[in-house]
Amino acid sequence: MKKFTATQIYTLAFGLLLGLAIWKFGNPVILDHVISPPKSAADFFNDAWPTHWATLFLLPFVVVAAILIFQKKPSWSANVWLWLLPLIWFGWQLFSATETVDTTLTIATLWQFFGCVACYFIGALLIGRENLLPWLLVGLLGAFIFCLIRAVDQRLFEFPMNHQMLIEGERDGWTNFPPSEVEDMKKEHVIIGTNGMEVANPAVLTKFAQGRVAGTLVYPNALAGLIILLFPVSLTLAFGATRKLKSLIRQAVVALTLFLGGGAFFWTGSKLGWLIAILIAGLFLLRLDGPEKLKMMTIMLVLVAGLGIFAVRFHNYFAAGATSIGARFDYWHAAIQISVAHPLKGTGPGTFQRPYERLKSPESEMARLTHNDYLEQFSDSGIVGGLVYTAWIFIAIIATVRKIWGNSNQILMAIFAGLFGWFIQGIGEFSLYVPALAWTAFTLLGLLIGQNTIEFDKKTRNN
Repeated sequence: MKKFTATQIYTLAFGLLLGLAIWKFGNPVILDHVISPPKSAADFFNDAWPTHWATLFLLPFVVVAAILIFQKKPSWSANVWLWLLPLIWFGWQLFSATETVDTTLTIATLWQFFGCVACYFIGALLIGRENLLPWLLVGLLGAFIFCLIRAVDQRLFEFPMNHQMLIEGERDGWTNFPPSEVEDMKKEHVIIGTNGMEVANPAVLTKFAQGRVAGTLVYPNALAGLIILLFPVSLTLAFGATRKLKSLIRQAVVALTLFLGGGAFFWTGSKLGWLIAILIAGLFLLRLDGPEKLKMMTIMLVLVAGLGIFAVRFHNYFAAGATSIGARFDYWHAAIQISVAHPLKGTGPGTFQRPYERLKSPESEMARLTHNDYLEQFSDSGIVGGLVYTAWIFIAIIATVRKIWGNSNQILMAIFAGLFGWFIQGIGEFSLYVPALAWTAFTLLGLLIGQNTIEFDKKTRNN
């Protein structure tokens, strides 16, 4: 009977931890104080958990990983800056925290950033070094599939049913709900009072009518980020790992993967996500063998088709004034103002909302985060914090693409493509502050950085 090594068992468990994060820790850490612990078995299964629980789960894994790494006498074969920059970045976050404008937000954010750095080094010094990717993906992709199924269920069943129930409830004076449930709906602002009447919140009705899905994450764009990150490797496995199966079974696996991933992604309604998906498709096409002219023509065809679908899919949004884009520009402008006003330490990790309350335009919605992971580093931790984080990600992307671009291992290329897209999405989102997203991404980034002996296919590419 084959014996499993300690690192294999650890990596399997760590993948399950990341899967748990996808299932239960899909909210930004700065919202921890508004997330109530589950009070019943149903709440425990259905609702998100407080994000500080994620750190409690992670800490034992960090300790065990440190023991396993030092038992194997760790060495760093990659660019020295790729271990030095994350440590400098996290150290600067601690320095910035000494003058934070909100201690609660900063402490929650520091633990999140600790998790990012820890996952990065676990990926680089243990999982990547030992070539344990398959063990990691068991729990990770299992939770991803669950999240996609949840998203599809929201679109096809949950949202239409809830929309209809609220309309009927308002019409019947909410007599079709138990009194206790009505009270809960009032507390959650699903039912609001207006003109002496209790009506369904129009914003909630609009949400259900639009049908933008979020799966197990905080909102649709976060789900789009998770799909960008993990769908390339899922699809690559669906095609590659099923070659020995019967044709009908293989076709069913591929079709189901396309339906769950493609359908959920389409129903997130993410504009930036759609553009990133076109870019990722172009990356894969560039790696195909064949005449350069044919590849360029194919890429142009994908570009035209993708942008055409984008224009049709979101024409109503742009016709209405593209309000979310305008809001983001206001967030970014405020972040620049904050960076200029606090160039050394910023206002403290995770605290963008505090100065933004004073700086925002009257017509803009309130935002807790900058919706730009890079600019937020500048506003929250000063110029040094922003530059170090940006340099770390830029150098890591360059190092990984140099390592894997000319090889035929499609799995590693798919992981890189997902990471590349995810870090680009950081220009317009706040994924760095969500454990489910950031911890997964930095684990995979570390894994690619730490690959010492990558087992590629026998055939190598000529280009």
